[in-house]
Amino acid sequence: MSGTEHASARLVDHYARGAAGLAADEVWALEAHLEACRGCRDRLAATLTGAAPGLAALTDAVWADLAPRLDRAAPAPPRRRLTARLATWATPAMTPWLAMVLAVTLLALLLDLAGPGSGRISLVLLLAPVLPVAGVVVSWSRGLDPAHELTAATPRAGLALVLRRTVAVLAAVIPALLAAGWATGLTAAQWLLPCLACTSATLALGGLIGVTRAAVALAAAWAAAVAAPTLAAGRTPAVLRADGLPLWCALLALGAAVVLARRGAYAAWGRNR
Repeated sequence: MSGTEHASARLVDHYARGAAGLAADEVWALEAHLEACRGCRDRLAATLTGAAPGLAALTDAVWADLAPRLDRAAPAPPRRRLTARLATWATPAMTPWLAMVLAVTLLALLLDLAGPGSGRISLVLLLAPVLPVAGVVVSWSRGLDPAHELTAATPRAGLALVLRRTVAVLAAVIPALLAAGWATGLTAAQWLLPCLACTSATLALGGLIGVTRAAVALAAAWAAAVAAPTLAAGRTPAVLRADGLPLWCALLALGAAVVLARRGAYAAWGRNR
Protein backbone atom coordinates (compact mmCIF):
# COMPACT_ATOMS: atom_id res chain seq x y z
CA MET A 1 0.00 0.00 0.00
CA SER A 2 1.65 3.21 -1.17
CA GLY A 3 1.40 6.61 0.46
CA THR A 4 -1.10 7.87 -2.20
CA GLU A 5 -3.24 4.71 -2.34
CA HIS A 6 -6.00 4.51 0.24
CA ALA A 7 -7.13 1.40 2.08
CA SER A 8 -10.01 -0.51 0.56
CA ALA A 9 -13.41 -0.56 2.26
CA ARG A 10 -13.07 -4.33 2.77
CA LEU A 11 -9.73 -3.99 4.53
CA VAL A 12 -10.94 -1.17 6.79
CA ASP A 13 -14.13 -3.07 7.64
CA HIS A 14 -12.28 -6.30 8.45
CA TYR A 15 -9.75 -4.41 10.56
CA ALA A 16 -12.49 -2.60 12.48
CA ARG A 17 -14.24 -5.89 13.23
CA GLY A 18 -11.00 -7.54 14.33
CA ALA A 19 -11.29 -10.21 11.65
CA ALA A 20 -8.79 -12.99 12.22
CA GLY A 21 -8.54 -13.67 8.49
CA LEU A 22 -6.36 -10.64 7.78
CA ALA A 23 -2.77 -11.52 6.93
CA ALA A 24 -0.04 -10.04 9.10
CA ASP A 25 1.44 -8.08 6.19
CA GLU A 26 -1.99 -6.59 5.42
CA VAL A 27 -2.38 -5.45 9.03
CA TRP A 28 1.12 -3.98 9.01
CA ALA A 29 0.53 -2.14 5.74
CA LEU A 30 -2.81 -0.75 6.90
CA GLU A 31 -1.50 0.44 10.28
CA ALA A 32 1.53 2.05 8.65
CA HIS A 33 -0.77 3.80 6.17
CA LEU A 34 -3.09 5.00 8.93
CA GLU A 35 -0.18 6.84 10.56
CA ALA A 36 0.00 9.29 7.64
CA CYS A 37 -3.55 9.28 6.19
CA ARG A 38 -6.18 11.19 8.13
CA GLY A 39 -8.86 10.32 5.59
CA CYS A 40 -8.46 6.60 6.22
CA ARG A 41 -8.36 7.20 9.97
CA ASP A 42 -11.70 9.02 9.71
CA ARG A 43 -13.11 6.14 7.66
CA LEU A 44 -11.92 3.68 10.28
CA ALA A 45 -13.52 5.74 13.06
CA ALA A 46 -16.82 5.84 11.18
CA THR A 47 -16.65 2.10 10.51
CA LEU A 48 -15.95 1.38 14.18
CA THR A 49 -19.11 3.23 15.20
CA GLY A 50 -21.24 0.81 13.20
CA ALA A 51 -19.16 -2.36 13.37
CA ALA A 52 -18.08 -2.23 17.01
CA PRO A 53 -20.26 0.23 18.95
CA GLY A 54 -18.94 -1.03 22.28
CA LEU A 55 -15.35 -0.30 21.29
CA ALA A 56 -16.33 3.11 19.91
CA ALA A 57 -18.07 3.97 23.18
CA LEU A 58 -15.01 2.87 25.16
CA THR A 59 -12.71 4.98 22.96
CA ASP A 60 -14.95 8.03 23.40
CA ALA A 61 -14.96 7.55 27.18
CA VAL A 62 -11.17 7.26 27.30
CA TRP A 63 -10.70 10.40 25.21
CA ALA A 64 -13.24 12.30 27.31
CA ASP A 65 -11.14 11.49 30.39
CA LEU A 66 -7.76 12.15 28.73
CA ALA A 67 -8.53 15.36 26.85
CA PRO A 68 -8.63 17.70 29.90
CA ARG A 69 -5.40 16.17 31.24
CA LEU A 70 -3.63 16.52 27.91
CA ASP A 71 -4.66 20.17 27.69
CA ARG A 72 -3.04 20.83 31.09
CA ALA A 73 0.10 18.80 30.40
CA ALA A 74 3.31 20.58 29.47
CA PRO A 75 4.21 20.05 25.81
CA ALA A 76 7.08 17.69 25.13
CA PRO A 77 10.26 19.36 23.89
CA PRO A 78 10.64 19.09 20.13
CA ARG A 79 13.01 16.42 18.92
CA ARG A 80 15.45 16.91 16.12
CA ARG A 81 14.74 14.93 13.00
CA LEU A 82 17.96 12.95 13.30
CA THR A 83 17.17 12.04 16.91
CA ALA A 84 13.68 10.95 15.95
CA ARG A 85 15.02 8.75 13.17
CA LEU A 86 17.63 7.16 15.42
CA ALA A 87 14.92 6.34 17.96
CA THR A 88 13.27 4.05 15.40
CA TRP A 89 16.48 2.06 14.98
CA ALA A 90 17.79 1.68 18.52
CA THR A 91 16.72 1.88 22.15
CA PRO A 92 18.36 3.67 25.10
CA ALA A 93 18.87 0.24 26.66
CA MET A 94 21.51 -0.45 24.00
CA THR A 95 23.90 2.23 25.28
CA PRO A 96 25.40 0.19 28.18
CA TRP A 97 25.61 -2.81 25.87
CA LEU A 98 27.57 -0.82 23.29
CA ALA A 99 30.08 0.11 25.98
CA MET A 100 30.28 -3.56 26.98
CA VAL A 101 30.91 -4.66 23.38
CA LEU A 102 33.74 -2.17 22.98
CA ALA A 103 35.24 -3.27 26.30
CA VAL A 104 35.02 -6.99 25.45
CA THR A 105 36.44 -6.44 21.96
CA LEU A 106 39.30 -4.36 23.35
CA LEU A 107 40.06 -6.98 26.00
CA ALA A 108 40.04 -9.78 23.40
CA LEU A 109 42.32 -7.68 21.18
CA LEU A 110 44.79 -7.06 23.98
CA LEU A 111 44.86 -10.76 24.88
CA ASP A 112 45.41 -11.66 21.22
CA LEU A 113 48.27 -9.18 20.86
CA ALA A 114 49.85 -10.48 24.06
CA GLY A 115 49.45 -14.11 22.98
CA PRO A 116 52.23 -16.66 22.55
CA GLY A 117 52.57 -16.21 18.78
CA SER A 118 51.62 -18.14 15.66
CA GLY A 119 49.10 -20.93 16.01
CA ARG A 120 47.44 -19.33 19.04
CA ILE A 121 43.68 -19.09 19.47
CA SER A 122 42.28 -15.72 18.50
CA LEU A 123 39.74 -14.57 21.08
CA VAL A 124 38.53 -11.93 18.64
CA LEU A 125 37.70 -14.67 16.15
CA LEU A 126 36.12 -16.79 18.88
CA LEU A 127 33.87 -14.00 20.17
CA ALA A 128 32.93 -12.36 16.86
CA PRO A 129 29.96 -14.66 16.03
CA VAL A 130 28.19 -14.17 19.38
CA LEU A 131 28.75 -10.46 20.02
CA PRO A 132 25.89 -9.35 17.75
CA VAL A 133 23.70 -12.13 19.15
CA ALA A 134 24.17 -10.63 22.60
CA GLY A 135 23.24 -7.25 21.18
CA VAL A 136 20.02 -8.62 19.73
CA VAL A 137 19.08 -9.87 23.19
CA VAL A 138 19.57 -6.42 24.70
CA SER A 139 17.78 -4.54 21.94
CA TRP A 140 14.89 -7.00 21.95
CA SER A 141 14.48 -7.85 25.63
CA ARG A 142 11.20 -7.08 27.38
CA GLY A 143 12.95 -6.74 30.74
CA LEU A 144 15.67 -4.37 29.49
CA ASP A 145 13.50 -2.07 27.35
CA PRO A 146 11.29 0.11 29.58
CA ALA A 147 9.29 1.24 26.53
CA HIS A 148 8.47 -2.25 25.29
CA GLU A 149 4.70 -1.85 25.72
CA LEU A 150 4.66 1.37 23.71
CA THR A 151 6.85 -0.18 21.04
CA ALA A 152 4.69 -3.30 20.87
CA ALA A 153 1.66 -1.13 20.06
CA THR A 154 3.29 0.63 17.10
CA PRO A 155 2.25 -0.31 13.57
CA ARG A 156 5.77 -1.38 12.61
CA ALA A 157 6.29 -3.76 15.52
CA GLY A 158 7.01 -6.71 13.24
CA LEU A 159 9.87 -7.83 11.03
CA ALA A 160 10.69 -4.25 9.98
CA LEU A 161 11.54 -3.28 13.55
CA VAL A 162 13.39 -6.56 14.16
CA LEU A 163 15.62 -5.84 11.16
CA ARG A 164 16.13 -2.18 12.09
CA ARG A 165 17.38 -3.03 15.55
CA THR A 166 19.52 -5.85 14.19
CA VAL A 167 21.13 -3.45 11.70
CA ALA A 168 21.77 -1.01 14.56
CA VAL A 169 23.50 -3.80 16.49
CA LEU A 170 25.65 -4.78 13.51
CA ALA A 171 26.53 -1.14 12.82
CA ALA A 172 28.02 -0.96 16.31
CA VAL A 173 29.72 -4.38 16.32
CA ILE A 174 31.27 -4.60 12.85
CA PRO A 175 33.51 -1.48 13.05
CA ALA A 176 34.94 -2.63 16.37
CA LEU A 177 35.58 -6.12 15.04
CA LEU A 178 37.01 -4.71 11.82
CA ALA A 179 39.60 -2.73 13.76
CA ALA A 180 40.40 -5.70 16.00
CA GLY A 181 40.66 -8.06 13.03
CA TRP A 182 42.99 -5.69 11.21
CA ALA A 183 45.22 -5.36 14.28
CA THR A 184 45.45 -9.13 14.75
CA GLY A 185 45.88 -10.03 11.07
CA LEU A 186 42.51 -11.74 10.60
CA THR A 187 40.83 -11.54 7.23
CA ALA A 188 37.37 -9.96 7.23
CA ALA A 189 35.71 -13.13 5.92
CA GLN A 190 36.98 -15.15 8.89
CA TRP A 191 34.94 -13.22 11.45
CA LEU A 192 32.32 -11.40 9.33
CA LEU A 193 30.67 -14.47 7.81
CA PRO A 194 30.23 -16.27 11.17
CA CYS A 195 29.03 -12.98 12.67
CA LEU A 196 26.32 -12.50 10.00
CA ALA A 197 25.42 -16.20 9.90
CA CYS A 198 24.80 -16.40 13.65
CA THR A 199 22.75 -13.22 13.50
CA SER A 200 20.55 -14.56 10.68
CA ALA A 201 20.18 -17.88 12.51
CA THR A 202 19.05 -16.00 15.62
CA LEU A 203 16.36 -14.16 13.67
CA ALA A 204 15.27 -17.32 11.86
CA LEU A 205 14.93 -19.29 15.09
CA GLY A 206 13.34 -16.25 16.71
CA GLY A 207 10.35 -16.58 14.40
CA LEU A 208 9.65 -19.92 16.09
CA ILE A 209 10.55 -19.51 19.76
CA GLY A 210 11.08 -15.77 20.19
CA VAL A 211 14.13 -13.67 19.38
CA THR A 212 15.43 -13.45 22.94
CA ARG A 213 15.14 -17.20 23.55
CA ALA A 214 16.78 -17.91 20.21
CA ALA A 215 19.72 -15.61 20.97
CA VAL A 216 20.28 -17.17 24.38
CA ALA A 217 20.03 -20.69 22.94
CA LEU A 218 22.49 -20.01 20.11
CA ALA A 219 24.97 -18.27 22.41
CA ALA A 220 24.83 -21.24 24.80
CA ALA A 221 25.25 -23.69 21.92
CA TRP A 222 28.24 -21.72 20.63
CA ALA A 223 29.87 -21.72 24.05
CA ALA A 224 29.33 -25.46 24.52
CA ALA A 225 30.06 -26.71 20.99
CA VAL A 226 32.79 -24.32 19.82
CA ALA A 227 34.24 -21.99 22.46
CA ALA A 228 34.82 -24.52 25.26
CA PRO A 229 36.34 -27.26 23.04
CA THR A 230 38.53 -24.68 21.30
CA LEU A 231 39.94 -23.36 24.56
CA ALA A 232 40.42 -26.91 25.85
CA ALA A 233 42.20 -28.13 22.69
CA GLY A 234 44.32 -25.00 22.32
CA ARG A 235 43.84 -24.70 18.55
CA THR A 236 41.44 -22.96 16.19
CA PRO A 237 38.68 -25.33 14.97
CA ALA A 238 38.03 -25.96 11.29
CA VAL A 239 34.74 -24.04 11.36
CA LEU A 240 36.65 -20.83 12.11
CA ARG A 241 39.35 -21.39 9.51
CA ALA A 242 39.11 -20.80 5.77
CA ASP A 243 37.79 -24.37 5.33
CA GLY A 244 34.63 -23.42 7.21
CA LEU A 245 33.67 -20.36 5.14
CA PRO A 246 31.34 -22.27 2.75
CA LEU A 247 29.45 -23.60 5.77
CA TRP A 248 28.92 -20.06 7.10
CA CYS A 249 27.77 -18.86 3.68
CA ALA A 250 25.20 -21.65 3.55
CA LEU A 251 24.00 -20.92 7.08
CA LEU A 252 23.68 -17.21 6.29
CA ALA A 253 21.63 -17.91 3.15
CA LEU A 254 19.44 -20.44 4.96
CA GLY A 255 18.76 -18.06 7.86
CA ALA A 256 17.86 -15.21 5.52
CA ALA A 257 15.51 -17.48 3.55
CA VAL A 258 13.73 -18.63 6.71
CA VAL A 259 13.34 -15.04 7.95
CA LEU A 260 11.75 -13.99 4.65
CA ALA A 261 9.53 -17.06 4.48
CA ARG A 262 8.25 -16.51 8.04
CA ARG A 263 8.18 -12.71 8.03
CA GLY A 264 4.58 -12.66 9.28
CA ALA A 265 5.59 -14.42 12.51
CA TYR A 266 7.44 -11.36 13.81
CA ALA A 267 4.21 -9.39 14.11
CA ALA A 268 3.38 -11.49 17.20
CA TRP A 269 5.33 -9.36 19.63
CA GLY A 270 4.34 -11.33 22.68
CA ARG A 271 6.27 -14.33 21.32
CA ASN A 272 9.19 -12.55 19.69
CA ARG A 273 10.51 -10.38 22.50
